[in-house]
Amino acid sequence: EVVSGTVLYEKNADEPLPEASTTKIMTALLVLELSDPTQKITISSAAAAVEGSQLGLTAGDTLSVSDLLYALMLKSGNDAAVALAEGVAGDQATFVKKMNEKAAELKLNDTQFQNPHGLPAEGHYTTARDLATLTAVALENARFKKLVSTQKVKLTYKNMIISNSNKLLYSCDGVFGVKTGFTKAAGRCLVSVAERKGVQLIC
Repeated sequence: EVVSGTVLYEKNADEPLPEASTTKIMTALLVLELSDPTQKITISSAAAAVEGSQLGLTAGDTLSVSDLLYALMLKSGNDAAVALAEGVAGDQATFVKKMNEKAAELKLNDTQFQNPHGLPAEGHYTTARDLATLTAVALENARFKKLVSTQKVKLTYKNMIISNSNKLLYSCDGVFGVKTGFTKAAGRCLVSVAERKGVQLIC
């Protein structure tokens, strides 16, 4: 339960596992805390070349932080994740250091990040409990809550219209987030949150 932190059901809650793109919950929260939405970021060749799910950014393109965040959380763009990390912290390694510092600050004791997107990497893992704790904190940020609850948005970038890959937003009453994820190593991952009759639950 979001407000009190009461755990209503748990199973293997403290088992460290790869978390795929649910990593981007931390990436988005940090970017929201450390940058201005109107800040412009130029896409590097590293960001454009990252594998997995992408928006399809090209090296040299310039986007706002706001557009990149929508690409990150609605389309799960790994290219957007790298671009945001580089744009906010100067390089990926520095951003990942900030991710781990934030995890320590929030007492996510079974979480370790190696990248901003969640592609498989040795030493990149979290637990269901830590993801729930992180999500509860992130939902305190109104911009984060608006971001993950957005079903469809028109970007300034190429006037592109993108839809949220989280199908629960369209199919389950009261759901307003948060993030899907998939890699072969992690399997299918989901952090969801719903509100009914004033009660908010994170799953």
